[in-house]
Amino acid sequence: MKHRVLYEGAFALLQVEMEKGESVKAESGAMVSMSPTIDLKGTVDGGIMRGLGRMLSGEKFFFQELVATRGRAEALLAPSSMGDIQSIELDGTYKLLVQKDGFLAGTSGIEVNTKMQNLARGFLSGEGFFIIEISGRGTVFLSSFGAIHAVNLAPGEEMIIDNGHLVAWPDYMDYKIEKASKGWLSSVTSGEGIVCRFRGEGVVLIQSRNAAGFGSWIKRFIPTSG
Repeated sequence: MKHRVLYEGAFALLQVEMEKGESVKAESGAMVSMSPTIDLKGTVDGGIMRGLGRMLSGEKFFFQELVATRGRAEALLAPSSMGDIQSIELDGTYKLLVQKDGFLAGTSGIEVNTKMQNLARGFLSGEGFFIIEISGRGTVFLSSFGAIHAVNLAPGEEMIIDNGHLVAWPDYMDYKIEKASKGWLSSVTSGEGIVCRFRGEGVVLIQSRNAAGFGSWIKRFIPTSG
């Protein structure tokens, strides 16, 4: 399946070209336009339990599936927030862990599940106890809030990343969640709070903007009653 990211940056679009019989699944509501040769349907993909698991991770219960049933086709897909789109090829040897709202679409052969973090990670991370787990063989398309930047870590190299800027990382990487500073008060007053310490080898994808921080900034301009 051919694909191309249009208007890279804040307002990216994903263009996919399918031959007859090919399909792509995407987050619910992602379709912008499609050829009349495509059939569009909602699907739970994996059953009710997987759907419930995705809801617990902050994703939507249903996917949408686009199938080129009547010949060659083209479709445009877009995430719900402003930001970039990046494709990753999975060969089946590892799983990709993704923060909520990070999955946009995937080709056939890609499976989207949820992974439960341990209690400490779930409580401290601010992202909840579940994250998205993507496996299989094929192409997965990730979306971000802002631009996507790859942090390449050599074996044994460490990097501390703000939790709100995480997009995705391979499951074989070692990471732990910790305070941004030595003390809780300093961590909170610094504006960072909780961070993730990653240890290489591997690549961590991060986003240039923090959705929670943007939401707090927007609230400053919303009039309040009284």
